[in-house]
Amino acid sequence: MPEPAATMATEPMYDVELTEDPFSLKVIRKDTNAVIWDTSVGSFVFADQFLQISTLLPSSNFYGLGEHEHPSFRHNMNYKTWGSFARDQGPNGDANLYGVHPFYTCLEEDTNAHGVLLFNSNAMDFTLQPTPALTYRTIGGVLDFYMFFGPTPEMVVQQYTEAIGRPYMPPYWSLGFQLCRYGYNSLARAREVVEGMRKYNIPHDVQYGDIDYMDRQLDFTYDKEGVYNGLPDFVRELQSQGTHYIIILDPAISATEPTGTYPPYDIGTKEGVFITVTKDGVEKELLGKVWPDYPNITDIKEEIDCDKAENSWTCGIEHYRAPSVFPDFQNPKTQNWWINLTVDFHDEIPYDGLWIDMNEPANFVVGSIEGCDYTNKLESPPYKPKIWGPVLAEKTICMAANNYRTATEKTTHYNMHSLFGWSQSEPTLRATRMATGERSIVVTRSTFPGSGKYGGHWLGDNASVWPHVHKSIIGMLEFGLFGIPYIGADICGFFDNTTEPLCRRWMQLGAFYPYSRNHNGIAYRPQDPAAFGDQFALDSKAVLLVRYTLLPYLYTLFYYAHTEGSTVVRPVMHEFVKDSSTYGIDRQFLWGAALHISPVLDEGATTVDVYFPDCRWYDYYTGVERSTSDRGKTRTLDAPLNHIPLHVRGGYIIPTQTPDNSTVFSRLLPMGLIVALDDEYTASGSLFWDDGDSIDTIENGQYYLASYAATKNGVQSSTNSNHESVDSLVMDNILVYGLDNVNRVVYKNQDHTNWEFSSITKVLSITELNHPMTSQLRVTWE
Repeated sequence: MPEPAATMATEPMYDVELTEDPFSLKVIRKDTNAVIWDTSVGSFVFADQFLQISTLLPSSNFYGLGEHEHPSFRHNMNYKTWGSFARDQGPNGDANLYGVHPFYTCLEEDTNAHGVLLFNSNAMDFTLQPTPALTYRTIGGVLDFYMFFGPTPEMVVQQYTEAIGRPYMPPYWSLGFQLCRYGYNSLARAREVVEGMRKYNIPHDVQYGDIDYMDRQLDFTYDKEGVYNGLPDFVRELQSQGTHYIIILDPAISATEPTGTYPPYDIGTKEGVFITVTKDGVEKELLGKVWPDYPNITDIKEEIDCDKAENSWTCGIEHYRAPSVFPDFQNPKTQNWWINLTVDFHDEIPYDGLWIDMNEPANFVVGSIEGCDYTNKLESPPYKPKIWGPVLAEKTICMAANNYRTATEKTTHYNMHSLFGWSQSEPTLRATRMATGERSIVVTRSTFPGSGKYGGHWLGDNASVWPHVHKSIIGMLEFGLFGIPYIGADICGFFDNTTEPLCRRWMQLGAFYPYSRNHNGIAYRPQDPAAFGDQFALDSKAVLLVRYTLLPYLYTLFYYAHTEGSTVVRPVMHEFVKDSSTYGIDRQFLWGAALHISPVLDEGATTVDVYFPDCRWYDYYTGVERSTSDRGKTRTLDAPLNHIPLHVRGGYIIPTQTPDNSTVFSRLLPMGLIVALDDEYTASGSLFWDDGDSIDTIENGQYYLASYAATKNGVQSSTNSNHESVDSLVMDNILVYGLDNVNRVVYKNQDHTNWEFSSITKVLSITELNHPMTSQLRVTWE
């Protein structure tokens, strides 16, 4: 966070009223006199290991706070308490999940919006009350609040990300479709899955290696003597075919390998990079258990078959999992150690990006293999927030463990726990950029305010159940508020066996996740797009080709997220804040301001109810305009099994590109525009473009940015920034929605003959322009 200014703003948007006895304060929006913060509603407590403060809220239109599996985007304010403390916990009811985001937005009664961040990393909970009011309770740190005054919801997010860090600009290829599973269990099986994708020519930009590619789940190894022999050559083969490769790395490092055989531990323990615990005045490495297996695991399994045990999971932890240590990423030595190992490993497996998991940090034993000292008040605080587990150390390490707070100061894990994933993300991004020499990508499980500056997030270990399809939209919308727009859920579900109908609808929705990855858990039925037969594969291909057609628009949205802090996946409410019917919408969403997405979320449904705010809307597939009688109304639309309803909003221009089975190839193909006219017969839009891979192209001015404007008589462009990345590209086709009639099209002061206008659909289709992207575009019609 930026340091507070030495002096107050000269024209603040707010007034503060302070009452000393009893203590309370009010924050008031100057121009409307709306009270957005009023602590007179409850007592203020500031005690050792317990801080409490309450505030009245200006309305019940309240959003955010995470990470949880919320049942709706707009919160239920009926005395609901949510705990917040990073936990190795998949989406499940009211559990506290992987990350911590004490940030909310609220609409005031006059539709102005504001946001509030409690910048605190200690365990806490929030109680929502119907007054409406909010009570915070935290067991450490300080009450450090930041307020953002909008006044629009989008401006609130822009101001918030200005404070915590603008979102990361992902490489273009990372917006393509991605495929993963835990438990391919062999390189041969991974090849089969890729061959299935190739058979149907299904878009496939990224393939993953989960922990089963490793030797006994040890970081910075692969099973070169076993079932993954030949993995580096396979990765290079994928890359030659336009598919990138991302590997997983977990933070836990095995501490039981023979001395001299495992450099990650040998070097790390020499450098003092691991989290320690002090016992009887002696500081030593804290040992837990995560995924790494013992060196002699084969012999152990011959003696102890945990598959036959009453509880195979517990048996495996006890007998198979080796004691492991945990890097302290706030220690500069740790960052250098991690970067060096990660860069060196690229010489073995030429990965393109990194996926960091289990970084809450997760631990399969409570606290450590020796337990924790529960007479210590850090392990047993006087108040335990409403978080899952009987003690804070469940599923993680002891709270009294020693952690670096800064490069030179130490504190305890009690204070640093929820910052672990955040602290790992930045050095991991540095490492993968150094290794690849390109922009690369990091996807992390545990997040905190500011994590979006370094990469993306997925919504964790969901299940193959219908409710999780809907809840993934809620999660996406919330992480947009949190400044992490590169977001998505495991398409078709991680746990349990999916079904063909569920996976079909999830593939349709997942095609519009910013982070679009089908990911599956070990031993469950295959769920890749080729796994369900010809028709499923072709339908998956079709919806992914829609995504790839729209990737220039999605990439442009990420440009504005990175430079201005705008959301990518956007709540309908953000664009139609004056329409109270949009405040609770979370079964539809927008890409930016222009594309409206209405997936089927219920088992067996072949229709979907869609709310159309008051403006012109056009069917994406046909260009046909919705009736004016639909405005401000909910309509039931047909949605057969192979269809997801998409609508383009009048007043906007969407850049497109001819799709292919990889962005490596699609980026070379002709561009296009969809021009959707509003009630005034105008539209506007923009296109951002760069080489898609280089580091800091925006900061270095190495990009192309064009603006487009249309009227009822034509469309033209103006170039704000030109760059060689578009030298070989052409604008070849334009679709115009919402015209009354067209008799002539003019391009370069001459009649253009390749066009059609339908008097039925009112769509003008202009083709074969072959217009160089380096030149200003001007096309007119009459």
